[in-house]
Amino acid sequence: MTSGPIGDDRGVTLRIDISGLPGERVRFAASPLAELTAMLHVLAAPGHHPRHAGWAADVRAGLPPELAERLREAEFLWRSSQADFLYPARPRPTLAEELDAVDRTDDDRYVTAALVSTCGSTRGRFATASPLTDRAARERALDLAQARGARHGAFAERLLTEPAAVRARVRRTLELCAEAFFDAAWAEVAVPLATDLRVKNDLLRRQGLGAALAAVSRAVTLSGDGDVIVVDKLQDKATSADGAGVTFLPSVFADPHLVAVHAPGWQPVVQYPVPAGETGPAEPVSLDTVTLRLEALAHPVRLRLLRTLARGPHTTGELAHTWELSLPEVSRHLAVMRRAGLVTPRRHGRYVRHTLDLPGLTALGTDLLAAVLR
Repeated sequence: MTSGPIGDDRGVTLRIDISGLPGERVRFAASPLAELTAMLHVLAAPGHHPRHAGWAADVRAGLPPELAERLREAEFLWRSSQADFLYPARPRPTLAEELDAVDRTDDDRYVTAALVSTCGSTRGRFATASPLTDRAARERALDLAQARGARHGAFAERLLTEPAAVRARVRRTLELCAEAFFDAAWAEVAVPLATDLRVKNDLLRRQGLGAALAAVSRAVTLSGDGDVIVVDKLQDKATSADGAGVTFLPSVFADPHLVAVHAPGWQPVVQYPVPAGETGPAEPVSLDTVTLRLEALAHPVRLRLLRTLARGPHTTGELAHTWELSLPEVSRHLAVMRRAGLVTPRRHGRYVRHTLDLPGLTALGTDLLAAVLR
């Protein structure tokens, strides 16, 4: 594992050590199970995925009552966080084959992964003792789950009491999802996923890992020495491929999430969003950019300036006159907004006019956009 932050001094990266890893062990492949997991997350948290709001509403309206109840009782596996066993490190062609592989996971690994997503906990809480065999670990898991809600507690109780029965029920729930909506949706996303994989694997073969990662997302980079994959996540974590490899899974339904499996004992897996019908990389806004934009908008004077620029381009002098500010003061505020990517200067003859960067502002949310444009 790497010993310190790479490429980010704020501690908001996941670092995957790939030193000495053969090139063929970095895989780009599609996973039916991971895509089903992304769909289930959309159904459980539709507010995260406005692009798929219509699809989610149609699916929920058509769910058989029994399946709807099954999804509610197990949604902790994919709602706020996702259980690691739902992201195959070695994807198979069919959902059934991937579910067979999950069935071969031992109870301790399966239950711990399920409890982490159910309890909202960290794997460290179960690192020294298994909640299946250790009474104290079991009580701690149940307390954590119960604190999140009665349904969380009931699911954790069943999982720890009858893991085989819960595992079988979860598998059957996923199979019913295939019949109800997944098979049809999987057929529709097959083309954009296959197109994306052709692009990524061609880049990997011809130009190397750095080029392939650049096409995945601006949030995924390769360290200068080529030994570490850096993922821009709100965490400070490190893991290692340990010779087994790293797997990248494209997903149409994951947008805008970039999901990473990095727990000890699990091979690193990264699921990245792919726009349906497009071949270009998804372009999430980096955490650094979000921070700069939020800091820029935190000042009331800059908000006033943005509202003026929303009406059209203005020079520094025009902004100063409008708001009765000094030229140096306006210049300082414009510099902050330029660094945040909210304002673009353009020269017109002897004048420099500043223009609002509407896409950058839109990316921060429709409420903010409406407030500025109002």
